[in-house]
Amino acid sequence: MTEPNASTLPEPEPGEPRTDLGTTPHAARLRLQEPPETRGRTTVADGVVEKIAGIAAQEVPGIHALGGGFVRTMGAMRDRVPGGHTSAERGVEVEVGEKQTAIDLQAVVEYGVSITDLAAEVRENVIAAVERMTGLEVVEVNIAVNDVHLPDEDTQEVREARLQ
Repeated sequence: MTEPNASTLPEPEPGEPRTDLGTTPHAARLRLQEPPETRGRTTVADGVVEKIAGIAAQEVPGIHALGGGFVRTMGAMRDRVPGGHTSAERGVEVEVGEKQTAIDLQAVVEYGVSITDLAAEVRENVIAAVERMTGLEVVEVNIAVNDVHLPDEDTQEVREARLQ
């Protein structure tokens, strides 16, 4: 007859997980108590944050378009090419770290809108969307207003598109 020694594992209690896979009951209990978010790593690509930020910024009334003049011109040309599509990340640049991100937006605003109020609303919407969808902390949202869209510019743009 042998006596139990320190290496003998006790039988698990009913409802307790079996640890027959070479781990100690203590290690198994610790692993089960760890929150799921600590059991791996998630990375979010820059392009994902750019799209989320771009869509969130364009949802705010008063934003006519994103991007500077050259970016908008090239984007308009790309949109006209068969198979081309509008890019949500146009006019958006981001820096993404492991836990934080910084966002730069270039915007064209509608004439008559308060730019300071609009910028605050865009920041709020972009921060909420990016933090909710990615879990990243948004440390800053910089907004550069490059142009003001006038109501009569729509008819001029339509005429120019017809001429091409």
